[in-house]
Amino acid sequence: MPTYFSPGIYVEEVPSGARPIGPVGTSTAAFVGVTPDRTAHLGRAQAVNNWSDFLRLYADGDRLESTPLARAVFGFFDNGGTRCWVVNVGEGGGITGTGQRRGGLHLLEAVDEVSILAAPGFHDPVSHEALLSMAERTRTMVAICDPAPDVDDVAALTRVATPSTGKPPKPAESGSGGSGGAGGSGGAGGGEAQAAYRPRQSDFGAFYYPWLRVRDPLSGELVLTPPSGHMAGIWARTDALRGVHKAPANEPVRGAVDLAHLVTRPEHDVLNPRGVNVIRYFAGEGIRVWGARTLAAEASEWRYLNVRRLSIAIEQAIANGTRWMVFEPNDFTLWRSIRRDIGAFLTRVWRDGALLGRTPEEAFFVKCDEETNPADVRDAGMVVAHIGIAVVKPAEFVVFKLSQWAGGAETETIGG
Repeated sequence: MPTYFSPGIYVEEVPSGARPIGPVGTSTAAFVGVTPDRTAHLGRAQAVNNWSDFLRLYADGDRLESTPLARAVFGFFDNGGTRCWVVNVGEGGGITGTGQRRGGLHLLEAVDEVSILAAPGFHDPVSHEALLSMAERTRTMVAICDPAPDVDDVAALTRVATPSTGKPPKPAESGSGGSGGAGGSGGAGGGEAQAAYRPRQSDFGAFYYPWLRVRDPLSGELVLTPPSGHMAGIWARTDALRGVHKAPANEPVRGAVDLAHLVTRPEHDVLNPRGVNVIRYFAGEGIRVWGARTLAAEASEWRYLNVRRLSIAIEQAIANGTRWMVFEPNDFTLWRSIRRDIGAFLTRVWRDGALLGRTPEEAFFVKCDEETNPADVRDAGMVVAHIGIAVVKPAEFVVFKLSQWAGGAETETIGG
């Protein structure tokens, strides 16, 4: 309280007490792989804001061979992405490190804004495991895993791959980079093991099939390329146009002119329950993303991409927006502030259509009081708030039940 010594009028600025929690970005992607210029910015994470940026940083030279990473970055911007990070691991490099050598993925741990992770050109089980492990460790991003090239065995896509299982696929087209396939031979017994190409279960990963045929942005030729870059762009586009709560599916794939394998409806029936997001061709509509699942189990509450990504966005926004509370007195005033600030933020999320409920009370709850913060919790220096949200899930199966009707005995008179 200021001390006043002479009569007069004094104006004081009094804080309102409310500290709004703002949303966080969800559309920044990171790509780890081999760039056209194999030696450019080697082992460094570089921000790229458009295709011209990428050419300046990683394709400044003559007769540069295209790579899956280059096509992924182009597909990302072509499909609506606006910002990404690129890590060049160089010719023969890997996305993981051993010993004192830091791998490409580890360079991204210091980049807080990344929410989508991919490694175009690396589609073996070891690479898949590295991507999923990093996403699970950080809990702030979702990894997009690419399938092996030239895979047309639908059953193999439903079996989890290990370095010792599966049949190696045909070599990828020139500039594919990385190691291919399910890695390794058929195992003991002279190849008796069944082929397997699916990544393991994970709440923080997604898997798309098949590869896309696109026009190479550097050579102009039609080539096959992994789908992760284009899918990341579609995620970013959907976030910008509809919000992160909208499932990034039933969207056209810009730049794709054909698919490596045309998936049929019976094949899709096998792949979808196992978390394989299929890219389909529809006559009259073209090539579209026709799946929005994570690699989680069928019964998991995180099996839909929009549910997982919305939860990450809400967690990050609350964590960033409530940092001022650290070291505040742990009393009723603090608990009321937590309920007020988080409640106001979730009300805005509900108004955007991300939460299910006719009223905010039906869509979420925030509980922070003496019940969640008993004496032993306060003595440990902790303040605990319980938050529950009802996330809108996608209408994955639209069912219309039709039956014949003989007509009623009464008719409605219009205008009478």
